Amino acid sequence: MAPEVPETSPPAPGRAFPLAVALRRRVRPGAVCRATADWFRTAPGTHVWLAVLAVTSAVAAGLSPDLRSYLLHHVSTNLVELRIHPVRVLFASAFWIETPSALLFYALVFELVHATAERWLGTVRWLMVVALAHVGATLVSQKAVLFGIRDARLPRSLAHTIDIGVSYGLAGVVGVLAYRVPAPWRWGYLLGVLAFFTYPVLHKGTFTDIGHLTAVLIGLCCYGLTPQAAAPRNSRAPGEPAPPA
Repeated sequence: MAPEVPETSPPAPGRAFPLAVALRRRVRPGAVCRATADWFRTAPGTHVWLAVLAVTSAVAAGLSPDLRSYLLHHVSTNLVELRIHPVRVLFASAFWIETPSALLFYALVFELVHATAERWLGTVRWLMVVALAHVGATLVSQKAVLFGIRDARLPRSLAHTIDIGVSYGLAGVVGVLAYRVPAPWRWGYLLGVLAFFTYPVLHKGTFTDIGHLTAVLIGLCCYGLTPQAAAPRNSRAPGEPAPPA
């Protein structure tokens, strides 16, 4: 005689896969929308910059090659434009990229580098690092072009070259993020960054390579803008009298 098998009711829907139920409960459209909004709200400068780059890249992609070249020359920080319209090109050149198809790559790098730095430093201090690196590296690199043309080491056509993009500001933020890396790993990060940006200068030595290295060094000089640098000034315990002036 076969043993009796007790009758059991079928498991409730989802009881067989409790992890799936938990994920469905947590991942709701409203929660995803709120998380996405929080992500953009905590780094507004980065995402506004990306939005402008998306518009200008779409404009550049829709132009003929000749018209695109004409436009990009007039927003470039080359020697000619810096002499005639310095403020305009220093500002405008940061909102164009020479290869519109690279926008997706820049979006990823912006999220990894700029958004991380903006959330850490705050929008104002992050923007100060970006501006210092972009302007400082541009002026140093173009000074190198000027000396090269003067000494007949570089062709005169470089005075009209296309020099646009976001890479100088990005390199500056990579430099200041060294202070965000925990102390045991900071030296390895710093060594890797300096090796990455110094090797092209020693190997080829183009003016953009010089600009990138300059931007990283400017970022490293921005320690005073980091939260750690500001913390000791506000480290008094509650009720503790202020130090004498």
